[in-house]
Amino acid sequence: MVKIYTKTGDDGTTGLVGGGRIKKSSRRIIAYGAIDELNSAIGIVLSSKLDSDISNLLIRIQNDLFVVGSDLANPNLEDHSSRITDAMVTHLENQIDQLESEILPITYFILPGGDLVASQIHLARAICRRAEVNIVELEEKEPINKSCQIYVNRLSDLLFVISRTINKRKKIKDVAWKK
Repeated sequence: MVKIYTKTGDDGTTGLVGGGRIKKSSRRIIAYGAIDELNSAIGIVLSSKLDSDISNLLIRIQNDLFVVGSDLANPNLEDHSSRITDAMVTHLENQIDQLESEILPITYFILPGGDLVASQIHLARAICRRAEVNIVELEEKEPINKSCQIYVNRLSDLLFVISRTINKRKKIKDVAWKK
């Protein structure tokens, strides 16, 4: 049996895909740590009763987020295994287009909220946006697969649309921000 603890991180470092160790406080670890947090937030959403199309989409996103994390954990861009691709980004865009056909166009800023599950998706979207900032900060210092950043940017848009779709299907109106 393999033990979950290895004690190799007791010195404040962690291993990267392909070998090598870096400090746990590095931008790379912070970036893929935020992706892990996002994946966990989506896992909470998936513990609720969802329409099958939303559930299946979120499960695919969770799997994709493992690829994002793996991609960010591998600084060797010559290694093309387990990388985010343009096709994965296109899939998100197609899902946005499909779900947007169910909801009204946005004419004002919308406050996060509504149904509990929609609110949880809004929280996941906020985590996604922070993860994107972490990825941008990493990219400013080290080369990364640019598709990771694009995927996470598009994912925040999709999560917003999913939240609005859930509220619409439950006949909960968007709440406009008021000055």
